[in-house]
Amino acid sequence: MKVMLVNGSPHSEGCTHTALQEVAKALTADGIEIKNFWIGIRPISSCLSCGCCSSEGRCAIDDIVNVFVEEAKDCDAFVFGAPVHFASANGAMISFMDRAFYSGKKVLEYKPAAAVVSCRRGGASATFDELNKYFTIRNMPVVSSQYWNQVHGNTPEEVMQDLEGMQTMRTLGHNMAWILKCIEAGKVAGIERPVPELQIKTNFVR
Repeated sequence: MKVMLVNGSPHSEGCTHTALQEVAKALTADGIEIKNFWIGIRPISSCLSCGCCSSEGRCAIDDIVNVFVEEAKDCDAFVFGAPVHFASANGAMISFMDRAFYSGKKVLEYKPAAAVVSCRRGGASATFDELNKYFTIRNMPVVSSQYWNQVHGNTPEEVMQDLEGMQTMRTLGHNMAWILKCIEAGKVAGIERPVPELQIKTNFVR
């Protein structure tokens, strides 16, 4: 079983990375393999709504999003981490998530996911809500912790002083491992994932 930790921060080893690595420690202790994935610092375009991914199975903009979707095929669960910018997830992460969750729908469905947020002071809960909406539109079980998945600090060193935040990350990792093992046990017992109905779309303006 493998969990991908997605770092949406422009800093490869900053506060978001520090939080994700605390999750990783718990996952590793529980025998779960981890894969670190950084979205990088190159500009990430927002979705162009061109519809190409519906037929091609990959985004028409060939960048880090397509790399993620390809590598996600071998992963069983995901933790998406983002810093707070102006009480919201940073712009690059939102563009990444929009396109990854549209073009990578078949790769992500029914795999557990969680969000991790780092901030200096405010905006963590709003960003946490924002990221969770991606999971709940893709049939992904959302893994929780003992508190909302957030850490506070302006530097990695300060984040590590947020003892409650660090504990929340470890609990999240252990909970993720537990969910994955439960899913695996279910497969062994012959329990299949739900068969989706054909999607119904209702337009309110006719």
